[in-house]
Amino acid sequence: MSQDQTLHPQRTVLMTGCSTGIGAAAARSMRARGWRVFPAARQQADVDALKADGFEAFRLDYEDAESIKAAVEDVLLLTGGKLDAVFNNGAYAIPGALEDLPADGLRALFEANFIGWHDLTRQVLPVMRAQGSGRIVQCSSVLGFIAMKYRGAYTASKFALEAYSDTLRQELKGSGIHVSLIEPGPIETNFTKNALANFDKWIGDAGTNASVHRETYRKRRIRMEDGERGRFKLPPDAVVKRLIHALEAQRPKSHYHVTVPTHLLAVLKRILPVSLLDRFLISAADAEE
Repeated sequence: MSQDQTLHPQRTVLMTGCSTGIGAAAARSMRARGWRVFPAARQQADVDALKADGFEAFRLDYEDAESIKAAVEDVLLLTGGKLDAVFNNGAYAIPGALEDLPADGLRALFEANFIGWHDLTRQVLPVMRAQGSGRIVQCSSVLGFIAMKYRGAYTASKFALEAYSDTLRQELKGSGIHVSLIEPGPIETNFTKNALANFDKWIGDAGTNASVHRETYRKRRIRMEDGERGRFKLPPDAVVKRLIHALEAQRPKSHYHVTVPTHLLAVLKRILPVSLLDRFLISAADAEE
């Protein structure tokens, strides 16, 4: 190790959900900026692909507590017990009306979208406290502060993440550890494709045929199978741009909005009474059918 590396050690970051989309783009970009990136993915095949691309990659499934523990231990072994940042990323949706969603489906989603994030965050915080610095960056959503029908499960998990992160930021005040939320709107990823698969798993044909929402499901399925194209969709690099600031800025922001819908809805939430905001959101959801 050179003297310069000793004085200015390479910064390290553990990232989750790096098989595709935002996570994959983030891993490549931060490596290009000189970070030592430890990307993680749920499936071993995706981990192997990341390793083939030159990454020190690990399997980490938010629904598998042992995989979280093992990944953290392995990363800390490689870094000598230090870690500069964690980027919690990777979540899924189960589209559909809340009345049609089985409780087991909601439990599984919360494990993947929220409980597992807490597990990982809690395991790295003692390391960051000991070193007196760190960054926890959470990939939330516009649906972390705006609720829309047929997105209730995902929205509930992101609202929980927002409250969790705001609380954690207050509790870590003065520790040198910063907590930031990135709140994207529509991003070009496999999110819709995965959401459709989860609809089939947890609601499926039986639920669809019995539901009062069956005609809505039929229309929305056609749109989802078409890829949910939208003029406001941005590439994953739009999220990475905010991630760079959250990880590298001397004073990172607590919240980062990404895409036009996120900025617009943040303003409408502040200025509109609930009844008018509900009317706007219902109309927006109905326009998608």
